[in-house]
Amino acid sequence: MSEFVYPDYELIAGVDEVGRGPLVGAVVTAAVILDPNNPIEGLTDSKKLSHKKRLALAEEIKQKAKAWALGRAEPEEIDELNILHATMLAMQRAVNQLKITPHFVLVDGNRIPLLPMPAQAVVKGDSLVAEISSASILAKVARDLEMEELDKRYPQYAFAQHKGYPTKLHLEKLAEHGPLPQHRRSFAPVRKLITE
Repeated sequence: MSEFVYPDYELIAGVDEVGRGPLVGAVVTAAVILDPNNPIEGLTDSKKLSHKKRLALAEEIKQKAKAWALGRAEPEEIDELNILHATMLAMQRAVNQLKITPHFVLVDGNRIPLLPMPAQAVVKGDSLVAEISSASILAKVARDLEMEELDKRYPQYAFAQHKGYPTKLHLEKLAEHGPLPQHRRSFAPVRKLITE
């Protein structure tokens, strides 16, 4: 993570999202302020970690971070606002939930939400910035857990396998059983089934 030059602020929060692509459920974001005196080994983009490693790191982040919080935007909000604006809203919510107010916010990607403190977008930030990696891990663990819960309620959709992403399996199950209230009505594969 050495290529990234940190801005000169004491309390820096990293923010990332998980779940922009799925057809079902909320988009989940996290904001994390790490403690430089309590480092965490092995942080990287959550997608590059095994499920087991992600769970272990998520627990370590929660214990060692100065502050962490989750934010979300529900399917109805995604349908109303569009996925980009809903993601920005979820990011604002995560930052606002932090028990310590950061001086600066680093956001994964190329856009930043409207925040009351200065912020910077970092492309591939989840691989470059420890705070963003931490946020990526917390958001992914939280959203995957929600998909596993949804899978228990609706096992016929196999949510635990595809996590709501538009895989061949999910599209087959969607066509077979129809959309649930948790499906995002504005996403083309769902919208198509509603209007047919």
